[in-house]
Amino acid sequence: MQWTVNGKTIEVTQGNIAAQEDMAAVVNAANAQLVTGGGVAGALHTAAGPELAEAGQKYAPIKPGEAVLTLAFNLPNDAVIHCLGPVYGKDKPEDRLLASCYERALYLAEQEELGSVAFPAISTGVFGYPFDDALDMAVSAVLNKLGGLKHVNTVRFVLFSEQEAEKYREYMDHRIN
Repeated sequence: MQWTVNGKTIEVTQGNIAAQEDMAAVVNAANAQLVTGGGVAGALHTAAGPELAEAGQKYAPIKPGEAVLTLAFNLPNDAVIHCLGPVYGKDKPEDRLLASCYERALYLAEQEELGSVAFPAISTGVFGYPFDDALDMAVSAVLNKLGGLKHVNTVRFVLFSEQEAEKYREYMDHRIN
């Protein structure tokens, strides 16, 4: 499903973040060392190849809320934007740090003149951020930044399960319509 906001497209889909062939950039829910891990980081690193971890070495470690950009290597994208989301209950203030991930990722995409960005649900896996709270923070952060973007025209939220994607769709329908 998709919505148009400020002349930009927001999409929600269920799928594999490492298989977003029509997106200029994909966002990695990274760990501080920017190395392979589980979940999103594992999927992206496996598909991109070992060069992705090597490219991240010069930036590591990153702090919660920070984002850095590397090439995408064997992924079908131009770039990977690595964001370290907050660990819920540990990294404070969680909401501000999570919003910062989305804001900084969009900033980097805009700086590199990338037309489209695909986001996973940052921090909702092993980092323990409650899904509904993270959804609200993610969509709000993206909506707040959309109007100021010249180059980024499409933002896609890629969710692991159909149930998660449906929650995003319902939320977007409520916020946009």
